[in-house]
Amino acid sequence: MGGIKNKVVWITGASSGIGEALAYQLNDLGAKTILSARRETELERVKKNCKFPENVAVLPLDLANLAELETMPKKAISCFDKIDILINNGGISQRSLIKDTAFKVYQNLININYLGTIQLTRCLLPHFTEKKSGHFATVTSLMGKFSSPYRSGYCGAKHALHGFFDALRMEHAKDGILVTLICPGFVQTNVAKNALVGDGSSSNTEDDATKNGISPTVCAQKIIEAIIAEKFEVYIGGKERFGVYLKRFFPKLLHKLVLKSKVR
Repeated sequence: MGGIKNKVVWITGASSGIGEALAYQLNDLGAKTILSARRETELERVKKNCKFPENVAVLPLDLANLAELETMPKKAISCFDKIDILINNGGISQRSLIKDTAFKVYQNLININYLGTIQLTRCLLPHFTEKKSGHFATVTSLMGKFSSPYRSGYCGAKHALHGFFDALRMEHAKDGILVTLICPGFVQTNVAKNALVGDGSSSNTEDDATKNGISPTVCAQKIIEAIIAEKFEVYIGGKERFGVYLKRFFPKLLHKLVLKSKVR
């Protein structure tokens, strides 16, 4: 994985889960990293746990604060004078039926998972176009390729990311800009516990599928491999990955299997 050494990598959602695992592995591989999330104390903890903390900068941000995000790329660039890769990993999930979900919850999911990511990307884009290189690695989800009950707003936002970044890849191929869409399935993180329910509060509930998923360490390794290989899209996880192909070729079968799975 020598292709990542000395690169400057900006990671959102870096205070826990997949983002935290990415921070450690990228640090071990010789990359300089900028860690972003809302909780500065947790970002500092992650930095302290890195083998080479001198190669780590902490930059707190809130993806829901769209106005604030305009200033963040300039601050991030100032940490190590450039950015080579932005890993759009920050986001939040959902666990509620459509009929039970307040509209404000959908707005929050779109603001964080879609608009926040888009805003940060578009504000960093001039830096990439100026230096004629750059890589956007956006963590969507397998739910960005097919849907599941209780995740309507989450699925909608993740599907939207695919539409945006596929267009960005086409528009800026001439500028040497790369786009990798990363679609994890079930990963052992707090995503289910932090997921929004119908009234906008957190579920505070673990689910078996997440508990039995792959580790964040394995997921991070596969993400880094996909970035180095400059893949357009990668599917990460267990048997749930095959849902992508069932959706394409046997959509009715996927519909039946998802309903039988009782995944929440």
